[in-house]
Amino acid sequence: MESFHIQSIQKDDLPALQQISQSTFYETFVNDCAAEDMASFLKEDFSLDKLAAEFENPFSRFYFVESKSEIIGYLKLNHDQAQTEQKLNRALEIERLYVVSAFHGQNIGKMLMEKALQIARKENFQWVWLGVWENNARAIRFYEKFGFAIFDSHIFKVGSDNQTDVLMRLKLE
Repeated sequence: MESFHIQSIQKDDLPALQQISQSTFYETFVNDCAAEDMASFLKEDFSLDKLAAEFENPFSRFYFVESKSEIIGYLKLNHDQAQTEQKLNRALEIERLYVVSAFHGQNIGKMLMEKALQIARKENFQWVWLGVWENNARAIRFYEKFGFAIFDSHIFKVGSDNQTDVLMRLKLE
């Protein structure tokens, strides 16, 4: 059985973070975006400068999941002012949770979600929340299995395309 492990990202991992961010977003949404919008989003939102600024934010954290020293997914968490929306008090945002498609169905996403929930509980957050594209039924079902429920929506821009993300939250006991 293959072994996977999660580790915190270090500053010298930023080029690898850029690569996994761009490749997983592309393979997830290539059929749902115009080519020019996709290219613009990948270039701007996953530039090394932007990722470095996110990494340096003390209220954001990144984690890789690896298999045999190959990066196969990642997780980005935000709290306090780093959150993309300020709708919940004492909340941890899962801004990004992506797994390379070749590893779907191997519980990697579950591992990353469990890592996020473990951190949230350890640090006494009351809520965990995230945004997910309204047409990504597979991801919505995945989050619902953990008890997340839709509570709002917001616009997520991919290039010039305004897409609607549903916001989902989970109250921690």
